[in-house]
Amino acid sequence: MLKFQILGTGCAKCNNLADNAKEAAETLGEAVEIEKITDLNEIMTFGCMTTPGLAINGQLVSQGKLLKPDQIMKLIKPSAGE
Repeated sequence: MLKFQILGTGCAKCNNLADNAKEAAETLGEAVEIEKITDLNEIMTFGCMTTPGLAINGQLVSQGKLLKPDQIMKLIKPSAGE
């Protein structure tokens, strides 16, 4: 199962990123857990300095961008089937 962590204060971009991450995982047929992290200190522990941020399985893969579902699919494809 993939675990996505959406790093941000709950703004519209953060919510859209969560939706796009869920859509990407569903398109690839992956089971996914989505956790929204809004505490700034916790966000910084990921090394994320610009929100929204996206971490996959605890690894920061994007910050400061609202990724589209197809961009997220490219990030998770190597994990597909784990």
